[in-house]
Amino acid sequence: MEARSSNAVKLLPSLADFAFLMPLAFLFARMSGVKTLLSDCDTGWHIRTGEWIIANGWVPARDVFSFTKPGAPWFAWEWLSDVLFAKLNAFGGLRTVAMFAMLLLCVTSGALFLLVRRKSNPFVAVAITMLAGAASSIHWLARPHLFTLLFLVLFYAGLELVAEGRTRVLGVPILAVFPVATILWTNLHGGFFVGALMILAYGFGEVLRGFFTPNTADRQPAWRKARSYFLSGMACLAGSLINPYTYHLHVHMAQYLRDPWNSQHIMEFLSPNFHNPTAIFFEAMLVMAVAASIWNLRRGRFTEVLLMVVWAHGALLAARNIPIFVIVAAPPIAAAMQQWLLRLPDLNVAGWLRAAARKFNRVAETTGQTDAMARWHPVSILGLLLVAAVIYSPHPPKKFRAEFDPTDFPAGALATLRSDPAGRVFTYDQWGDYLIYRLYPGHKVFVDGRSDFYGDDFDDKCSDVLNVKYGWEKTLSGFGVDTILMPPNAPLSGALKESSRWRVVYDDGIALVFRSVSRTVGVQVSAAKSDGGDGRDREVTKTLTSDPAITGTKPKT
Repeated sequence: MEARSSNAVKLLPSLADFAFLMPLAFLFARMSGVKTLLSDCDTGWHIRTGEWIIANGWVPARDVFSFTKPGAPWFAWEWLSDVLFAKLNAFGGLRTVAMFAMLLLCVTSGALFLLVRRKSNPFVAVAITMLAGAASSIHWLARPHLFTLLFLVLFYAGLELVAEGRTRVLGVPILAVFPVATILWTNLHGGFFVGALMILAYGFGEVLRGFFTPNTADRQPAWRKARSYFLSGMACLAGSLINPYTYHLHVHMAQYLRDPWNSQHIMEFLSPNFHNPTAIFFEAMLVMAVAASIWNLRRGRFTEVLLMVVWAHGALLAARNIPIFVIVAAPPIAAAMQQWLLRLPDLNVAGWLRAAARKFNRVAETTGQTDAMARWHPVSILGLLLVAAVIYSPHPPKKFRAEFDPTDFPAGALATLRSDPAGRVFTYDQWGDYLIYRLYPGHKVFVDGRSDFYGDDFDDKCSDVLNVKYGWEKTLSGFGVDTILMPPNAPLSGALKESSRWRVVYDDGIALVFRSVSRTVGVQVSAAKSDGGDGRDREVTKTLTSDPAITGTKPKT
Protein backbone atom coordinates (compact mmCIF):
# COMPACT_ATOMS: atom_id res chain seq x y z
CA MET A 1 0.00 0.00 0.00
CA GLU A 2 2.79 2.42 0.96
CA ALA A 3 4.64 1.64 -2.28
CA ARG A 4 1.51 2.33 -4.35
CA SER A 5 0.97 5.56 -2.42
CA SER A 6 4.58 6.62 -3.03
CA ASN A 7 4.29 5.94 -6.77
CA ALA A 8 1.03 7.90 -6.91
CA VAL A 9 2.78 10.92 -5.40
CA LYS A 10 5.51 10.67 -8.03
CA LEU A 11 2.87 11.06 -10.73
CA LEU A 12 1.43 14.23 -9.25
CA PRO A 13 2.49 17.64 -10.59
CA SER A 14 4.81 19.80 -8.53
CA LEU A 15 5.61 23.50 -8.59
CA ALA A 16 8.75 22.57 -10.49
CA ASP A 17 6.45 21.37 -13.29
CA PHE A 18 4.67 24.72 -13.34
CA ALA A 19 8.01 26.53 -13.51
CA PHE A 20 9.19 24.21 -16.30
CA LEU A 21 6.06 24.77 -18.39
CA MET A 22 5.84 28.50 -17.67
CA PRO A 23 7.65 29.55 -20.90
CA LEU A 24 5.19 27.53 -22.98
CA ALA A 25 2.21 29.05 -21.20
CA PHE A 26 3.60 32.55 -21.63
CA LEU A 27 4.51 31.99 -25.28
CA PHE A 28 1.11 30.73 -26.36
CA ALA A 29 -1.18 32.60 -23.95
CA ARG A 30 0.43 36.05 -23.84
CA MET A 31 2.70 36.13 -26.90
CA SER A 32 2.57 35.00 -30.52
CA GLY A 33 3.70 31.44 -29.94
CA VAL A 34 6.24 29.96 -32.33
CA LYS A 35 6.09 33.16 -34.38
CA THR A 36 7.76 34.94 -31.45
CA LEU A 37 10.71 32.55 -31.50
CA LEU A 38 11.08 32.97 -35.27
CA SER A 39 10.38 36.70 -35.43
CA ASP A 40 14.10 37.31 -35.98
CA CYS A 41 15.45 35.70 -39.12
CA ASP A 42 18.97 35.45 -37.71
CA THR A 43 17.93 31.85 -37.09
CA GLY A 44 18.05 31.37 -40.86
CA TRP A 45 21.66 32.33 -41.39
CA HIS A 46 22.71 30.35 -38.32
CA ILE A 47 21.18 27.26 -39.95
CA ARG A 48 22.90 27.93 -43.28
CA THR A 49 26.22 28.54 -41.51
CA GLY A 50 25.90 25.19 -39.79
CA GLU A 51 25.17 23.49 -43.10
CA TRP A 52 28.26 25.10 -44.63
CA ILE A 53 30.41 23.83 -41.75
CA ILE A 54 29.01 20.31 -42.06
CA ALA A 55 29.53 20.30 -45.84
CA ASN A 56 33.08 21.70 -45.71
CA GLY A 57 34.37 20.14 -42.52
CA TRP A 58 35.75 23.31 -40.95
CA VAL A 59 34.66 26.59 -39.44
CA PRO A 60 34.63 29.55 -41.87
CA ALA A 61 37.11 32.34 -41.37
CA ARG A 62 35.86 34.39 -44.33
CA ASP A 63 32.45 35.48 -45.54
CA VAL A 64 30.39 33.13 -47.70
CA PHE A 65 27.02 34.92 -47.80
CA SER A 66 27.47 38.42 -49.26
CA PHE A 67 28.41 39.84 -52.64
CA THR A 68 29.44 43.15 -51.05
CA LYS A 69 32.26 41.78 -48.86
CA PRO A 70 33.09 38.38 -50.37
CA GLY A 71 35.97 36.65 -48.66
CA ALA A 72 36.31 39.32 -45.95
CA PRO A 73 37.36 38.04 -42.47
CA TRP A 74 34.36 36.74 -40.55
CA PHE A 75 34.03 35.23 -37.08
CA ALA A 76 31.33 32.55 -36.95
CA TRP A 77 31.61 32.72 -33.16
CA GLU A 78 28.55 30.55 -32.51
CA TRP A 79 29.67 27.80 -34.87
CA LEU A 80 28.76 24.86 -32.61
CA SER A 81 25.21 26.18 -32.15
CA ASP A 82 25.04 26.69 -35.90
CA VAL A 83 25.94 23.04 -36.51
CA LEU A 84 23.33 21.91 -33.99
CA PHE A 85 20.66 24.14 -35.55
CA ALA A 86 21.55 22.82 -39.00
CA LYS A 87 21.18 19.23 -37.86
CA LEU A 88 17.87 19.98 -36.16
CA ASN A 89 16.64 21.71 -39.30
CA ALA A 90 17.72 18.74 -41.44
CA PHE A 91 15.85 16.41 -39.09
CA GLY A 92 12.53 18.23 -38.91
CA GLY A 93 12.80 21.74 -40.34
CA LEU A 94 11.99 24.88 -38.41
CA ARG A 95 9.54 22.89 -36.29
CA THR A 96 12.39 20.99 -34.67
CA VAL A 97 14.47 24.15 -34.27
CA ALA A 98 11.55 25.88 -32.54
CA MET A 99 10.86 22.87 -30.29
CA PHE A 100 14.51 22.80 -29.26
CA ALA A 101 14.40 26.52 -28.42
CA MET A 102 11.31 25.92 -26.27
CA LEU A 103 13.05 23.01 -24.53
CA LEU A 104 16.01 25.26 -23.70
CA LEU A 105 13.66 27.88 -22.25
CA CYS A 106 11.77 25.30 -20.20
CA VAL A 107 14.92 23.69 -18.80
CA THR A 108 16.33 27.12 -17.93
CA SER A 109 13.10 28.09 -16.17
CA GLY A 110 12.92 24.81 -14.28
CA ALA A 111 16.57 25.02 -13.21
CA LEU A 112 16.10 28.62 -12.07
CA PHE A 113 13.13 27.58 -9.94
CA LEU A 114 15.19 24.87 -8.22
CA LEU A 115 17.92 27.42 -7.54
CA VAL A 116 15.48 30.00 -6.16
CA ARG A 117 13.63 27.32 -4.18
CA ARG A 118 16.76 26.71 -2.11
CA LYS A 119 16.51 30.32 -0.92
CA SER A 120 12.79 30.54 -0.15
CA ASN A 121 9.48 28.76 0.31
CA PRO A 122 7.90 27.23 -2.83
CA PHE A 123 5.29 29.98 -3.28
CA VAL A 124 7.89 32.74 -3.31
CA ALA A 125 10.15 30.65 -5.53
CA VAL A 126 7.55 30.00 -8.21
CA ALA A 127 6.34 33.60 -8.14
CA ILE A 128 9.85 35.06 -8.58
CA THR A 129 10.70 32.49 -11.25
CA MET A 130 7.59 33.37 -13.24
CA LEU A 131 8.26 37.09 -12.84
CA ALA A 132 11.84 36.63 -14.04
CA GLY A 133 10.65 34.53 -16.96
CA ALA A 134 8.10 37.13 -18.02
CA ALA A 135 10.75 39.87 -17.88
CA SER A 136 13.22 37.80 -19.90
CA SER A 137 10.65 37.05 -22.61
CA ILE A 138 11.75 40.25 -24.34
CA HIS A 139 14.61 38.17 -25.77
CA TRP A 140 12.98 34.80 -26.42
CA LEU A 141 14.24 33.97 -29.88
CA ALA A 142 15.38 30.70 -31.47
CA ARG A 143 19.00 31.79 -31.42
CA PRO A 144 22.24 30.61 -29.77
CA HIS A 145 21.99 33.12 -26.90
CA LEU A 146 19.52 30.74 -25.21
CA PHE A 147 22.53 28.57 -24.32
CA THR A 148 24.00 31.47 -22.36
CA LEU A 149 20.86 31.72 -20.23
CA LEU A 150 21.03 28.01 -19.41
CA PHE A 151 24.76 28.04 -18.67
CA LEU A 152 24.26 31.10 -16.47
CA VAL A 153 21.75 29.26 -14.27
CA LEU A 154 24.01 26.18 -14.06
CA PHE A 155 27.08 28.24 -13.12
CA TYR A 156 25.00 30.17 -10.60
CA ALA A 157 23.79 26.96 -8.97
CA GLY A 158 27.35 25.65 -8.75
CA LEU A 159 28.64 28.89 -7.23
CA GLU A 160 25.90 28.83 -4.61
CA LEU A 161 26.94 25.30 -3.61
CA VAL A 162 30.54 26.44 -3.25
CA ALA A 163 29.46 29.48 -1.20
CA GLU A 164 27.59 27.11 1.15
CA GLY A 165 30.68 24.93 1.60
CA ARG A 166 29.75 22.10 -0.77
CA THR A 167 32.79 22.38 -3.02
CA ARG A 168 32.52 19.02 -4.80
CA VAL A 169 29.96 17.21 -6.92
CA LEU A 170 30.53 13.48 -7.48
CA GLY A 171 34.00 13.97 -6.06
CA VAL A 172 34.98 16.62 -8.61
CA PRO A 173 35.74 20.19 -7.45
CA ILE A 174 33.00 22.47 -8.77
CA LEU A 175 35.42 25.33 -9.41
CA ALA A 176 37.44 22.98 -11.61
CA VAL A 177 34.38 22.04 -13.67
CA PHE A 178 33.69 25.65 -14.67
CA PRO A 179 36.74 26.07 -16.98
CA VAL A 180 35.90 22.86 -18.83
CA ALA A 181 32.27 23.93 -19.22
CA THR A 182 33.48 27.31 -20.49
CA ILE A 183 35.11 25.63 -23.48
CA LEU A 184 31.73 24.28 -24.56
CA TRP A 185 29.99 27.58 -23.73
CA THR A 186 32.51 29.58 -25.78
CA ASN A 187 31.86 27.59 -28.93
CA LEU A 188 28.08 27.72 -28.48
CA HIS A 189 27.67 31.46 -27.86
CA GLY A 190 29.70 34.61 -27.33
CA GLY A 191 28.18 35.19 -23.90
CA PHE A 192 30.73 32.83 -22.32
CA PHE A 193 32.37 35.75 -20.48
CA VAL A 194 29.24 36.01 -18.29
CA GLY A 195 30.30 32.83 -16.50
CA ALA A 196 33.76 34.19 -15.71
CA LEU A 197 32.23 37.47 -14.51
CA MET A 198 29.92 35.56 -12.18
CA ILE A 199 32.85 33.68 -10.63
CA LEU A 200 34.91 36.86 -10.25
CA ALA A 201 31.94 38.59 -8.58
CA TYR A 202 31.90 35.85 -5.94
CA GLY A 203 35.62 36.40 -5.48
CA PHE A 204 35.27 40.15 -5.03
CA GLY A 205 32.36 39.54 -2.68
CA GLU A 206 34.66 37.48 -0.45
CA VAL A 207 37.35 40.19 -0.61
CA LEU A 208 34.85 42.80 0.58
CA ARG A 209 33.61 40.49 3.30
CA GLY A 210 37.17 40.06 4.49
CA PHE A 211 37.76 43.81 4.58
CA PHE A 212 34.56 44.71 6.38
CA THR A 213 34.13 41.82 8.77
CA PRO A 214 34.51 42.90 12.43
CA ASN A 215 35.93 39.49 13.28
CA THR A 216 39.58 39.41 12.18
CA ALA A 217 39.58 35.60 12.38
CA ASP A 218 37.18 35.49 9.42
CA ARG A 219 39.43 37.52 7.11
CA GLN A 220 41.95 34.86 6.11
CA PRO A 221 39.26 32.24 5.24
CA ALA A 222 37.43 34.87 3.16
CA TRP A 223 40.57 35.79 1.25
CA ARG A 224 41.49 32.12 0.68
CA LYS A 225 38.03 31.52 -0.70
CA ALA A 226 38.37 34.62 -2.91
CA ARG A 227 41.65 33.24 -4.24
CA SER A 228 39.92 30.01 -5.29
CA TYR A 229 37.23 31.96 -7.12
CA PHE A 230 39.79 34.14 -8.90
CA LEU A 231 41.83 31.13 -10.01
CA SER A 232 38.70 29.45 -11.38
CA GLY A 233 37.65 32.65 -13.17
CA MET A 234 41.06 33.06 -14.75
CA ALA A 235 41.02 29.40 -15.79
CA CYS A 236 37.63 30.00 -17.44
CA LEU A 237 39.10 32.86 -19.45
CA ALA A 238 41.99 30.60 -20.46
CA GLY A 239 39.57 27.86 -21.42
CA SER A 240 37.67 30.28 -23.63
CA LEU A 241 40.78 30.49 -25.85
CA ILE A 242 40.01 26.96 -27.03
CA ASN A 243 37.95 27.94 -30.06
CA PRO A 244 38.65 28.03 -33.81
CA TYR A 245 39.77 31.67 -33.66
CA THR A 246 41.79 31.51 -30.39
CA TYR A 247 42.42 34.97 -28.86
CA HIS A 248 41.37 36.72 -32.07
CA LEU A 249 37.76 36.01 -31.09
CA HIS A 250 38.22 37.92 -27.83
CA VAL A 251 39.81 40.89 -29.59
CA HIS A 252 36.98 40.97 -32.12
CA MET A 253 34.29 40.74 -29.44
CA ALA A 254 35.88 43.45 -27.32
CA GLN A 255 36.01 45.80 -30.30
CA TYR A 256 32.42 45.02 -31.21
CA LEU A 257 30.96 45.40 -27.72
CA ARG A 258 32.83 48.66 -27.11
CA ASP A 259 31.64 50.20 -30.37
CA PRO A 260 29.30 53.14 -29.51
CA TRP A 261 27.56 52.72 -32.87
CA ASN A 262 25.75 49.66 -31.52
CA SER A 263 24.09 51.53 -28.65
CA GLN A 264 22.73 54.07 -31.12
CA HIS A 265 21.51 51.87 -33.95
CA ILE A 266 20.98 48.23 -32.89
CA MET A 267 17.74 47.65 -31.02
CA GLU A 268 19.13 45.00 -28.68
CA PHE A 269 21.87 47.38 -27.57
CA LEU A 270 19.47 50.23 -26.84
CA SER A 271 18.23 50.98 -23.34
CA PRO A 272 14.94 49.24 -22.47
CA ASN A 273 11.72 50.63 -23.84
CA PHE A 274 9.56 51.04 -20.75
CA HIS A 275 6.47 51.30 -22.94
CA ASN A 276 6.90 47.65 -23.91
CA PRO A 277 4.17 45.47 -22.33
CA THR A 278 6.81 43.27 -20.66
CA ALA A 279 8.60 46.26 -19.10
CA ILE A 280 6.39 46.11 -16.00
CA PHE A 281 7.98 42.77 -15.05
CA PHE A 282 11.47 44.21 -15.47
CA GLU A 283 10.51 47.25 -13.39
CA ALA A 284 9.18 45.01 -10.61
CA MET A 285 12.43 43.05 -10.55
CA LEU A 286 14.43 46.28 -10.45
CA VAL A 287 12.50 47.63 -7.46
CA MET A 288 12.82 44.37 -5.55
CA ALA A 289 16.52 44.14 -6.44
CA VAL A 290 17.12 47.57 -4.88
CA ALA A 291 15.33 46.52 -1.69
CA ALA A 292 17.18 43.18 -1.59
CA SER A 293 20.54 44.95 -2.14
CA ILE A 294 19.94 47.26 0.82
CA TRP A 295 18.89 44.29 2.96
CA ASN A 296 22.05 42.34 2.00
CA LEU A 297 24.36 45.31 2.56
CA ARG A 298 23.06 45.75 6.08
CA ARG A 299 24.00 42.14 6.77
CA GLY A 300 27.47 42.33 5.23
CA ARG A 301 26.61 40.26 2.17
CA PHE A 302 28.40 41.78 -0.77
CA THR A 303 28.31 39.13 -3.49
CA GLU A 304 24.57 39.42 -4.04
CA VAL A 305 24.81 43.21 -4.15
CA LEU A 306 27.64 43.13 -6.69
CA LEU A 307 25.73 40.76 -8.95
CA MET A 308 22.49 42.76 -8.88
CA VAL A 309 24.10 46.19 -9.24
CA VAL A 310 26.41 45.19 -12.11
CA TRP A 311 23.73 43.45 -14.15
CA ALA A 312 21.02 46.01 -13.37
CA HIS A 313 23.40 48.58 -14.84
CA GLY A 314 23.93 46.32 -17.85
CA ALA A 315 20.18 45.84 -18.33
CA LEU A 316 19.53 49.58 -18.18
CA LEU A 317 22.22 50.15 -20.81
CA ALA A 318 21.10 47.42 -23.20
CA ALA A 319 17.81 45.52 -23.32
CA ARG A 320 19.60 42.33 -24.34
CA ASN A 321 21.01 42.13 -20.77
CA ILE A 322 17.57 42.05 -19.12
CA PRO A 323 17.34 38.21 -19.09
CA ILE A 324 20.77 38.00 -17.43
CA PHE A 325 19.81 40.55 -14.79
CA VAL A 326 16.52 38.89 -13.85
CA ILE A 327 18.17 35.48 -13.55
CA VAL A 328 20.97 36.88 -11.40
CA ALA A 329 18.56 38.88 -9.22
CA ALA A 330 15.99 36.12 -8.67
CA PRO A 331 17.72 34.12 -5.88
CA PRO A 332 18.73 37.08 -3.65
CA ILE A 333 15.31 38.68 -4.10
CA ALA A 334 13.61 35.43 -3.11
CA ALA A 335 15.93 35.02 -0.09
CA ALA A 336 15.14 38.55 1.11
CA MET A 337 11.40 38.04 0.61
CA GLN A 338 11.55 34.80 2.59
CA GLN A 339 13.19 36.54 5.53
CA TRP A 340 10.72 39.43 5.38
CA LEU A 341 7.80 37.00 5.47
CA LEU A 342 9.26 35.12 8.43
CA ARG A 343 9.76 38.35 10.38
CA LEU A 344 6.41 39.89 9.50
CA PRO A 345 4.41 38.13 12.29
CA ASP A 346 6.72 39.71 14.88
CA LEU A 347 6.59 43.28 13.54
CA ASN A 348 4.45 46.08 14.94
CA VAL A 349 1.88 45.99 12.15
CA ALA A 350 -1.86 45.40 11.91
CA GLY A 351 -3.04 42.25 13.62
CA TRP A 352 -4.76 40.89 10.54
CA LEU A 353 -1.50 41.23 8.61
CA ARG A 354 0.50 39.34 11.25
CA ALA A 355 -2.14 36.61 11.31
CA ALA A 356 -2.16 36.35 7.53
CA ALA A 357 1.64 36.13 7.46
CA ARG A 358 1.66 33.35 10.08
CA LYS A 359 -0.93 31.38 8.14
CA PHE A 360 0.90 31.90 4.85
CA ASN A 361 4.19 30.74 6.37
CA ARG A 362 2.56 27.62 7.82
CA VAL A 363 0.92 26.70 4.52
CA ALA A 364 4.17 27.43 2.64
CA GLU A 365 6.15 25.17 4.98
CA THR A 366 3.66 22.32 4.63
CA THR A 367 3.52 22.76 0.86
CA GLY A 368 7.32 22.81 0.72
CA GLN A 369 7.53 19.47 2.48
CA THR A 370 5.01 17.92 0.10
CA ASP A 371 6.53 19.54 -2.98
CA ALA A 372 9.99 18.25 -2.05
CA MET A 373 8.86 14.63 -2.53
CA ALA A 374 10.45 12.91 -5.52
CA ARG A 375 8.49 13.18 -8.76
CA TRP A 376 8.64 11.62 -12.21
CA HIS A 377 7.32 14.89 -13.71
CA PRO A 378 4.87 13.36 -16.20
CA VAL A 379 3.06 16.72 -16.48
CA SER A 380 6.16 18.42 -17.85
CA ILE A 381 6.74 15.62 -20.34
CA LEU A 382 3.11 15.56 -21.45
CA GLY A 383 3.06 19.35 -21.79
CA LEU A 384 6.03 19.30 -24.16
CA LEU A 385 4.59 16.37 -26.11
CA LEU A 386 1.24 18.12 -26.48
CA VAL A 387 2.86 21.25 -27.88
CA ALA A 388 4.99 19.13 -30.22
CA ALA A 389 1.93 17.21 -31.42
CA VAL A 390 0.17 20.45 -32.37
CA ILE A 391 3.27 21.94 -34.03
CA TYR A 392 3.89 18.78 -36.08
CA SER A 393 0.22 18.39 -37.05
CA PRO A 394 -0.63 18.83 -40.77
CA HIS A 395 -2.45 22.13 -40.25
CA PRO A 396 -1.41 23.70 -36.91
CA PRO A 397 -3.14 26.83 -35.58
CA LYS A 398 -1.45 30.13 -36.36
CA LYS A 399 0.50 30.37 -33.09
CA PHE A 400 1.93 26.89 -33.64
CA ARG A 401 3.19 27.37 -37.21
CA ALA A 402 6.96 27.07 -37.38
CA GLU A 403 7.69 29.52 -40.17
CA PHE A 404 9.05 32.95 -40.82
CA ASP A 405 5.74 34.77 -40.94
CA PRO A 406 4.85 35.46 -44.61
CA THR A 407 3.11 38.66 -43.51
CA ASP A 408 6.43 39.95 -42.18
CA PHE A 409 8.87 38.42 -44.64
CA PRO A 410 8.87 38.51 -48.48
CA ALA A 411 7.85 34.90 -49.07
CA GLY A 412 5.77 35.77 -52.13
CA ALA A 413 8.65 37.57 -53.83
CA LEU A 414 10.99 34.58 -53.81
CA ALA A 415 9.85 33.21 -57.18
CA THR A 416 10.53 36.57 -58.84
CA LEU A 417 13.98 36.76 -57.27
CA ARG A 418 14.82 33.19 -58.28
CA SER A 419 13.88 33.98 -61.88
CA ASP A 420 17.02 36.11 -62.12
CA PRO A 421 19.90 34.03 -60.70
CA ALA A 422 22.44 36.67 -61.68
CA GLY A 423 20.57 39.49 -59.95
CA ARG A 424 22.26 41.48 -57.21
CA VAL A 425 19.56 42.20 -54.65
CA PHE A 426 19.55 45.09 -52.20
CA THR A 427 17.31 44.85 -49.14
CA TYR A 428 17.61 45.71 -45.45
CA ASP A 429 19.36 43.41 -42.98
CA GLN A 430 16.31 41.56 -41.60
CA TRP A 431 15.16 40.54 -45.05
CA GLY A 432 18.77 39.83 -45.99
CA ASP A 433 18.75 37.14 -43.28
CA TYR A 434 15.60 35.73 -44.83
CA LEU A 435 17.15 35.62 -48.29
CA ILE A 436 20.15 33.73 -46.94
CA TYR A 437 17.80 31.13 -45.49
CA ARG A 438 15.60 30.82 -48.57
CA LEU A 439 17.92 31.52 -51.51
CA TYR A 440 21.51 30.68 -50.49
CA PRO A 441 23.69 29.52 -52.23
CA GLY A 442 21.86 30.51 -55.41
CA HIS A 443 21.86 34.15 -54.35
CA LYS A 444 24.13 36.15 -52.10
CA VAL A 445 23.05 39.23 -50.18
CA PHE A 446 23.96 42.89 -49.93
CA VAL A 447 23.70 42.93 -46.14
CA ASP A 448 22.31 40.78 -43.34
CA GLY A 449 22.12 40.72 -39.54
CA ARG A 450 25.83 40.11 -38.90
CA SER A 451 26.48 43.69 -37.86
CA ASP A 452 29.85 42.82 -36.30
CA PHE A 453 30.98 41.60 -39.73
CA TYR A 454 29.84 44.51 -41.88
CA GLY A 455 31.04 47.31 -39.60
CA ASP A 456 29.91 50.86 -38.93
CA ASP A 457 30.91 52.47 -42.23
CA PHE A 458 29.11 49.88 -44.32
CA ASP A 459 26.01 49.95 -42.12
CA ASP A 460 25.93 53.74 -42.38
CA LYS A 461 25.94 53.43 -46.18
CA CYS A 462 23.02 51.00 -45.99
CA SER A 463 21.12 53.38 -43.75
CA ASP A 464 21.77 56.24 -46.19
CA VAL A 465 20.35 54.19 -49.04
CA LEU A 466 17.29 53.17 -47.03
CA ASN A 467 16.66 56.78 -46.06
CA VAL A 468 17.29 58.01 -49.62
CA LYS A 469 20.14 60.28 -48.58
CA TYR A 470 22.53 61.97 -50.98
CA GLY A 471 24.60 59.47 -52.97
CA TRP A 472 22.29 56.51 -52.46
CA GLU A 473 22.21 55.66 -56.15
CA LYS A 474 25.98 55.85 -56.36
CA THR A 475 26.27 53.36 -53.50
CA LEU A 476 23.94 50.91 -55.22
CA SER A 477 25.65 51.22 -58.59
CA GLY A 478 29.05 50.83 -56.93
CA PHE A 479 28.05 47.34 -55.81
CA GLY A 480 26.32 46.48 -59.08
CA VAL A 481 22.84 46.32 -57.54
CA ASP A 482 20.21 45.71 -60.20
CA THR A 483 17.33 44.42 -58.01
CA ILE A 484 15.81 46.00 -54.91
CA LEU A 485 13.45 44.30 -52.45
CA MET A 486 11.57 46.64 -50.12
CA PRO A 487 8.37 46.93 -48.07
CA PRO A 488 5.81 49.27 -49.66
CA ASN A 489 6.01 51.81 -46.82
CA ALA A 490 9.80 52.29 -46.96
CA PRO A 491 11.05 55.74 -48.08
CA LEU A 492 13.27 54.04 -50.65
CA SER A 493 10.22 52.44 -52.27
CA GLY A 494 8.70 55.86 -52.89
CA ALA A 495 11.91 57.18 -54.41
CA LEU A 496 12.24 54.17 -56.70
CA LYS A 497 8.66 54.54 -57.93
CA GLU A 498 9.42 58.12 -58.88
CA SER A 499 12.66 57.17 -60.61
CA SER A 500 12.82 56.49 -64.34
CA ARG A 501 15.70 54.07 -63.76
CA TRP A 502 13.69 51.48 -61.82
CA ARG A 503 10.56 49.49 -62.53
CA VAL A 504 8.30 47.46 -60.24
CA VAL A 505 8.26 43.82 -61.36
CA TYR A 506 6.49 42.38 -58.32
CA ASP A 507 4.05 43.77 -55.75
CA ASP A 508 1.96 41.74 -53.32
CA GLY A 509 1.28 44.41 -50.74
CA ILE A 510 3.99 43.02 -48.45
CA ALA A 511 7.05 43.30 -50.66
CA LEU A 512 7.99 45.22 -53.78
CA VAL A 513 10.64 44.01 -56.21
CA PHE A 514 12.26 46.69 -58.37
CA ARG A 515 14.61 46.01 -61.24
CA SER A 516 16.69 48.44 -63.19
CA VAL A 517 15.04 49.39 -66.47
CA SER A 518 17.99 47.98 -68.39
CA ARG A 519 17.12 44.51 -67.04
CA THR A 520 13.34 44.61 -67.41
CA VAL A 521 11.40 43.61 -70.47
CA GLY A 522 7.66 43.78 -70.95
CA VAL A 523 4.90 44.96 -68.66
CA GLN A 524 5.11 45.44 -64.90
CA VAL A 525 4.05 42.39 -62.92
CA SER A 526 1.82 42.94 -59.88
CA ALA A 527 0.38 40.57 -57.34
CA ALA A 528 -1.01 43.31 -55.14
CA LYS A 529 -4.11 42.52 -53.11
CA SER A 530 -7.17 44.36 -54.34
CA ASP A 531 -7.85 45.82 -50.91
CA GLY A 532 -4.29 46.72 -50.02
CA GLY A 533 -2.85 48.75 -52.86
CA ASP A 534 -5.14 51.75 -53.18
CA GLY A 535 -3.32 55.01 -52.80
CA ARG A 536 0.00 53.40 -52.01
CA ASP A 537 1.82 55.07 -54.91
CA ARG A 538 1.22 58.45 -53.27
CA GLU A 539 1.37 57.42 -49.63
CA VAL A 540 4.59 55.46 -49.91
CA THR A 541 6.61 58.65 -50.25
CA LYS A 542 5.57 59.77 -46.77
CA THR A 543 7.53 58.80 -43.68
CA LEU A 544 5.32 56.57 -41.57
CA THR A 545 5.62 55.78 -37.89
CA SER A 546 6.71 52.28 -38.78
CA ASP A 547 9.62 53.44 -40.91
CA PRO A 548 12.30 53.80 -38.20
CA ALA A 549 12.37 50.06 -37.58
CA ILE A 550 13.50 49.63 -41.16
CA THR A 551 15.46 52.73 -41.92
CA GLY A 552 16.92 53.91 -38.66
CA THR A 553 17.39 51.16 -36.10
CA LYS A 554 18.65 47.67 -36.81
CA PRO A 555 16.45 45.16 -35.01
CA LYS A 556 19.16 42.68 -34.12
CA THR A 557 22.81 41.75 -34.14
